[in-house]
Amino acid sequence: MSFESLGLSAPVLQAVADKGYTTPTLIQEKAIPIVLMGRDVLGCAQTGTGKTASFVLPMIDILSEGRAKARMPRSLILEPTRELAAQVAENFEIYGKNHKLNMALLIGGVSFPDQERALERGADVLIATPGRLLDHFERGGILLNDVKILVIDEADRMLDMGFIPDVERIVATLPPLRQTLFFSATMPPEIKRLADRFLSNPKEVTVSAPASASKNIVQGLVVVQEDDKREALRALIKEQDIKNAIVFCNRKKDVAILQGSLKKHGFNAGALHGDMSQPARMETLDKFKQGEIQILVASDVAARGLDIVAMSHVFNFDVPFSPEDYVHRIGRTGRAGLTGHSFTLASPDEGPLVEAIEKLIGTTIPRVEVPGMELLAFEPSDGRRRGRGRGRAGSSSSSRGRSSSRPPKEARAEQAAGPESAARPAPEARPEREARPERAARPPREPRAERPHREPRPEREARPEREARPEREARPEREARPPRERRPERSDRPRQDRRDRDDTPAPMGLGDHVPAFLARSAR
Repeated sequence: MSFESLGLSAPVLQAVADKGYTTPTLIQEKAIPIVLMGRDVLGCAQTGTGKTASFVLPMIDILSEGRAKARMPRSLILEPTRELAAQVAENFEIYGKNHKLNMALLIGGVSFPDQERALERGADVLIATPGRLLDHFERGGILLNDVKILVIDEADRMLDMGFIPDVERIVATLPPLRQTLFFSATMPPEIKRLADRFLSNPKEVTVSAPASASKNIVQGLVVVQEDDKREALRALIKEQDIKNAIVFCNRKKDVAILQGSLKKHGFNAGALHGDMSQPARMETLDKFKQGEIQILVASDVAARGLDIVAMSHVFNFDVPFSPEDYVHRIGRTGRAGLTGHSFTLASPDEGPLVEAIEKLIGTTIPRVEVPGMELLAFEPSDGRRRGRGRGRAGSSSSSRGRSSSRPPKEARAEQAAGPESAARPAPEARPEREARPERAARPPREPRAERPHREPRPEREARPEREARPEREARPEREARPPRERRPERSDRPRQDRRDRDDTPAPMGLGDHVPAFLARSAR
């Protein structure tokens, strides 16, 4: 099947042909006609299958008619990371070069005035990360009442990064009559529930098993000690014919350390992680795409959706904690039908993590031996997975603390004494103590002498009675005062505290605040 049979317009087909594409991928072949019909789409496909073009190409045709108003975009695309948002913006510029569509990119690390000017011109296509979009919305710089098409891309990554509450707030501000396109590489139950809330009678498009690795990727697993991983990585890089490669680490601090180690040994290496400023991240990514940097040491910020042309190798310096992250990491290679290679370095105690990955992808990762290094085996585990942070299990039984069942005190004493204690002779029994002689009986105590009888105290003499006080003489009666003369009544004087100056009697119950229409005399 060709792109001409999908129903796209001639300008879009010309842009696709200029890009060099002639045959659509399976997700594009199934999704593009449904999007052009105006229906909601629930798309699930593994990474590297062309999901971005499956919604970018039909959106250009739909938005070609009409014009956006200032601060009121006509379509909205939500992306979990800045790099993915910038990559989608590049695709719109490439495929929409024959259309006069305005586009605005709202991501962190860029000044607000530049983004506000792009919104004031009117944005037919708005590409944003959830956090920066809410910042503009709360400032009153954008209205979402005119959004006709909503695209939620990499929904499972949104869930992992904690953006789902922000996405729910954004969707609540959109008009209910809209077309929603929901794409995800995996479809866990949480994402399925969100899709049921956001979509209306969607058409589900699934082109591969969820979280499955591409068949174009040659995988390998190297088991070495943790301290030998750098040496093993350098040996693999020298042995392989590498055009460009990404080395993934689990922690941001390890990215800078590993990049410095590779540069110290003469490799052309760069670093990319979330703590870098946005200009530095974009500059490093551009240099890697242009071939100025051969090896990019990165965190999982580069594990989703990044499309690097003909990338040959992916190295997992650390085994990812989540099996889905392994699929996304190695999915950076083996794209567009090309063959890619991935190698994972694991320590002997990371067997449970590797088992979880092999269970997810449904195959065993072949073991690879590094020249000059011994290939180790995984340590036996209790079936528990190692994890990071909140609510996940520890690495092994040794890292989980002491066992709840402790041996008795005597057994612990024997263990602490060691095997030498068994050869020691038993101590001789102590002789029995002689019985103590009985104490002599104490003589009885003599009775206490009786206290002498005290004579009673003499009675006190009665006090003499007080003499009666003489009676007071009666006071003479006061002369009666003459009655005061009453002041003349001043009812004839008007009250100064009344607001009405006329003699009209006030209605009862209104006090001094009488409406004027009630104070007028009736005819």
